[in-house]
Amino acid sequence: MTENTETIQDYSKLDPDTVINAVESKGFLSDARVLALNSYENRVYQVGIEDKQPIIAKFYRPKRWTDEQILEEHVFSKALHELEIPAIPPIYLAKQSALDSNQVNTSEKESLFEYNGYRFALYLRRGGRAPELTDMNQLYWLGKLMGRIHAIGRTAKFQHRPTLSIESFITRPFEYILAHNFMPSLFIESYKAIVSDILHHVESNYQQFPPELIRLHGDCHPGNILWTDNGPHFVDFDDCRSGPAIQDLWMLLSGERHEQEKQLREILEGYEEFCDFDRTELNLIESLRSMRIIHYAGWLAKRWDDPAFPRAFPWFNTEQFWGEHILQLKEQLAILQEPPLQIYP
Repeated sequence: MTENTETIQDYSKLDPDTVINAVESKGFLSDARVLALNSYENRVYQVGIEDKQPIIAKFYRPKRWTDEQILEEHVFSKALHELEIPAIPPIYLAKQSALDSNQVNTSEKESLFEYNGYRFALYLRRGGRAPELTDMNQLYWLGKLMGRIHAIGRTAKFQHRPTLSIESFITRPFEYILAHNFMPSLFIESYKAIVSDILHHVESNYQQFPPELIRLHGDCHPGNILWTDNGPHFVDFDDCRSGPAIQDLWMLLSGERHEQEKQLREILEGYEEFCDFDRTELNLIESLRSMRIIHYAGWLAKRWDDPAFPRAFPWFNTEQFWGEHILQLKEQLAILQEPPLQIYP
């Protein structure tokens, strides 16, 4: 079963009492403090615990992932954590059956729970700030850690998680936007034409430079990396999937072309201490960026019936948004026709 991106989720019954009761059902005693955190795909809360640090409760959007897909996410982040890679795994708790028998071992622990129809996981709270992507030392450090993550990612394959594909990141969101009348009529022909041209370039790049597909974080933007005085840690593996290694690296780049090349050189210097990198994947950076732009608009469209989305993204689905979106795609098409970033010795 693949990701069901067309499910409209009603979170109306997920009130503070339900959140507290769910957490307490797993043996924690809440002090009744609940703080909603910045998350839209799922619902995430910081829950105060009596005489202890608060914990994080993540309530999964029903029908988006199967249980098997969620558990595969948990196993991946747990494996990284056990190898002292700073990834934040869910809390594993003893199953009730194991507690009843007084015999608890690793196989008798679980990380995915259910309360009142909502599946949820619990995490230790870990703070931090966004990394400074213009700091070469931080980029080198992130490169080393990403190399370690990918070295582990290559040791096995996801059996249930999806693959970052052209179909799921271009074709499906494009078709959804048109089928559900999100696009104002004056933009439809321009939108069809520009997406068709981008699709042609992306498909050509993938055919010419077919990447190895490995287990990835999948959404490694700076907001999913928290920096502390002791260094970074990676959070939110909710979008982990199979894909090319460069997917976890290109979102760390910013600025003009020469600045991105300098940043990428620093990242790869750290990365290649732990994992080989196929430099032909540099040809895929702008294809992946194009895919993300189109997918993002489709994601907002598919979630528009969730009341949280119009509140958080009031600018979406306006004539101005679609005009700017098409302009962004035209600019991206021009970049797709330029030579890829170069990494010189």
